[in-house]
Amino acid sequence: MNVLRYLGACTGLTFILLSACSSPHGQPQKGAEVLAPAEVLDFKTLYGENCAGCHGAEGRGGAAIALADPVYLGIAGDPVIRKVITKGVPGTSMPAFAESAGGLLTDKQIDVIVTQMRSRWSKPGVLDGANPPSYAAKVAGNVQQGEAAYGKYCASCHGTSGQGGAKGSAITNDSFLALISDQGLRTIVIAGRPELGAPDWRGNAPGQPMSDQEVTDVVAWLASRRVQNPGQPYSASIEQH
Repeated sequence: MNVLRYLGACTGLTFILLSACSSPHGQPQKGAEVLAPAEVLDFKTLYGENCAGCHGAEGRGGAAIALADPVYLGIAGDPVIRKVITKGVPGTSMPAFAESAGGLLTDKQIDVIVTQMRSRWSKPGVLDGANPPSYAAKVAGNVQQGEAAYGKYCASCHGTSGQGGAKGSAITNDSFLALISDQGLRTIVIAGRPELGAPDWRGNAPGQPMSDQEVTDVVAWLASRRVQNPGQPYSASIEQH
């Protein structure tokens, strides 16, 4: 190869590499701050990387409830939300995010998520004039009464036995019940899933909001429908083949 041609090729390659490093799509430009993961305190980054996969972009909901729902934020206080993020919910798909519990987030990062969720998505006065059920159950539920309350408030959308209907999904599905806690069920009954068209505790039967005890009883009935070995659609005879 001609020496001058070789040197020209090398110079051209060097220019291309340097251009890539200084371009918007290359490496960070000179002066750009590169933070260690534990130093990131930007809410959009923290939420997008840790929460959006289940709770949806901008908290709009996905596989899990919408965190940007003002009714949810109205019934769940900051200590409750912080505890769930920190320790997760054992037995469900909600993991622990705090470093102290085996996760990757610092306490300061969790504080950013909690405070910014409320400052961005809460709606002052959203529960004014309402008498919402308590976030957590105060007494044990009654399964028989829960079945009656379910028929009154829920069956028209979710089917007579929770198998699903024209307006609502199956909520006695064994896999669904295996992946959600009793508190998770209660939260949905109270706050609804507005992103899916499911009303809160006031809208299941117009003019007849559910009482605290009725919510507790419905959750008890749903929990009673859990099976020991969920998610097994095939019979033993088929599995043997």
